[in-house]
Amino acid sequence: MTLTESPVPPPRADRRLSTSKAMVEAIALEMDRDDAVIYLGEDVGAYGGIFSSTTGLLERFGKDRVIDTPISETAFVGLGIGAATEGLRPIVELMFADFMGVTLDQIYNHMAKIHYFSGGNVKVPMALTTAVGGGYSDGGQHSQCLWGTFAHLPGMKVVVPATPADAKGLMTSAIRDDSPVVYMFHKGIMGLPWMAKNRRSIDVVPEGEHLVPIGRANVVHEGSDITVVTLSLSVHHALDVAEKLAGEGIGVEVLDLRSLVPLDREAILTSVGKTGRLVVVDEDYLSYGLSGEVVATVVEHDPTMLKAVQRLAMPDVPIPYAHDLEYAVLPRQDKIEAAVRRALG
Repeated sequence: MTLTESPVPPPRADRRLSTSKAMVEAIALEMDRDDAVIYLGEDVGAYGGIFSSTTGLLERFGKDRVIDTPISETAFVGLGIGAATEGLRPIVELMFADFMGVTLDQIYNHMAKIHYFSGGNVKVPMALTTAVGGGYSDGGQHSQCLWGTFAHLPGMKVVVPATPADAKGLMTSAIRDDSPVVYMFHKGIMGLPWMAKNRRSIDVVPEGEHLVPIGRANVVHEGSDITVVTLSLSVHHALDVAEKLAGEGIGVEVLDLRSLVPLDREAILTSVGKTGRLVVVDEDYLSYGLSGEVVATVVEHDPTMLKAVQRLAMPDVPIPYAHDLEYAVLPRQDKIEAAVRRALG
């Protein structure tokens, strides 16, 4: 299903939502619009989602459409797949991306492949939502991003919003898509009061229907000296660095990928073609991941485009529980700035 970005009316200056509220708004609008849209997962009903991703939906739409499930990921992801093949549009919440291991057969061998196995006759219009990211001492089983793993497995679209407006627009597009879409939201951008606050996690969000096309990156800060390609919470960190370095006369262009599958390779090439220098920032693991794919995209197109390149990603170690150790491995502002300066030489 092809979607074009919706024309956005000038937003009210006072209409600022957290990412979690923007997600809920998108879901509610789609549930109002289409009775086939349902939501299921652990603690998504009365509790409202552990990251407030479903707050108020049960009261508004009832337990037949907002379904609390047992702690059995294989069962309820399979339930969602079956519902999708029978004409519903389920949104299935996998509480943490780290839990993909217990239900990978359902995700990869069924959700992602049924359309292919059926010769294109059976659609799986399902959105699989899941929380990602570290920074809160959640431990090695609750803090990974793993979007590179999902992106590596064919048959699924993968989207990762960084802002409240994009969280709403990509959620709408994911629900309406006839293909399975993995929608990954970072805990650090949700704008929840009990988490460390991020000044960009509460921002202006368009009213009413809002669509962000899957597969289209966004230049969130223009610059001519160096390109930073990133996504999710790292977009916020990169913007902090870009604003700081602008005071020194350094123009940092920040490209928010927004989608990993499809990957907007044209946007990457356009930006690097302008700046000639590239830093890829990824909170997923370094080896065999997004950072290598972005660099390969440029080098395979034209290796002479690059004067310098730096990859900044999670080292290939389990994410530590201790706060200081966790922050030592996360790609935060200080490391992004250092990588930019190294690339500038």
